Amino acid sequence: MLDQHQHPILAIGNKTGQIDNIPIEVVQRMVEGIDTVTLYLNENKQQQYYDYIFALHPKRIIFNPGAENDELAELAKKRNIKTMEACTLVLLSTGQY
Repeated sequence: MLDQHQHPILAIGNKTGQIDNIPIEVVQRMVEGIDTVTLYLNENKQQQYYDYIFALHPKRIIFNPGAENDELAELAKKRNIKTMEACTLVLLSTGQY
């Protein structure tokens, strides 16, 4: 849905794969101008991405259902990054993204 709504996508995961025509990469490469990081990994698998997420300087982080993480949310807020516990697909389909 992100692609359908013309949002650029960089999919980073803990294993390679593909979602439709979007490749999932394991390399945490730096990209400028990241607006939103939307998380699908559960809390136990997120810690290895903390430094990477903050180095991207996103404006917000969306914690999708099952990815809620109070620790990461608190660290983000201290860096003036907005956080949301929400479903990215619902936000897109209701025009709230």
